[in-house]
Amino acid sequence: MIKLIVTDMDGTLLNDKHELHPDFWKMEEALTEKGIIFSVASGRQFYNLESKFERIKDRMLFFAENGTHVVRNGKEIYVNPLDRDAAKEFISIGREIEGAQLVLCGKTSAYVECDDEEFIREIQQYYKRLKYVENLDEVEDTILKVTVCDYKGVEEHTFPHYKKFQDNYKVAIAARIFLDITSATANKGNAIKGVQEELNISPEETLVFGDYLNDLEMMQNARYSYAMKNAHPEIISASKFITGFDNNENGVLKTIEELGLLKEDEVKADS
Repeated sequence: MIKLIVTDMDGTLLNDKHELHPDFWKMEEALTEKGIIFSVASGRQFYNLESKFERIKDRMLFFAENGTHVVRNGKEIYVNPLDRDAAKEFISIGREIEGAQLVLCGKTSAYVECDDEEFIREIQQYYKRLKYVENLDEVEDTILKVTVCDYKGVEEHTFPHYKKFQDNYKVAIAARIFLDITSATANKGNAIKGVQEELNISPEETLVFGDYLNDLEMMQNARYSYAMKNAHPEIISASKFITGFDNNENGVLKTIEELGLLKEDEVKADS
């Protein structure tokens, strides 16, 4: 019996316009009534996720910032920070990459030292708390993650600059234009494993959905690991199953229904 559902957000639960399907709210309520915990695991900031699920935030489980910041039922239960000196080194490298921009992700806010309008519009979709500073090196906050935004594509253009750090840090391609760097032990999979142990939920009782490379470890901590139809090839290879529908076709909710966890009248939003 599935007791825990964990889904990525962008490219997975959300469509390409970053929207939740109207059926989501009724589905989540029905799952909660059945005792199934519905949660999200995202590279997004906790405060962004909290605002997205405002009406149910006090019963949600959030794996934010790629699992470095975990909040359950409104209470912080886990923080996995990034060493400050390492963060400064990653920032220094990012400044030298042509066309790349940086986001320093702290526990209380995210920070940028570039005020380019296009860049700000892009990242405001993922960070509700965002501050402009003159120098990221001088930020006083618990650092969770360094994110590099590169419109040329991080897999080919940005990742090679950070590849040498893979043995000591988690360097994850989170989307086509985003590269995330966290502590070596920080990933969605480890965060999920910790919560599974705390709640006495096994991988055999866990269902996960993901689409990109920062979801890789998640696939290893669930018997029911689903790559989205639109997922990166490596995620498809790492998962046990593939959804029949992509993120723009409400693939997560349809798969939950197909697995028999909910009946049709428990999924469809009231018209």
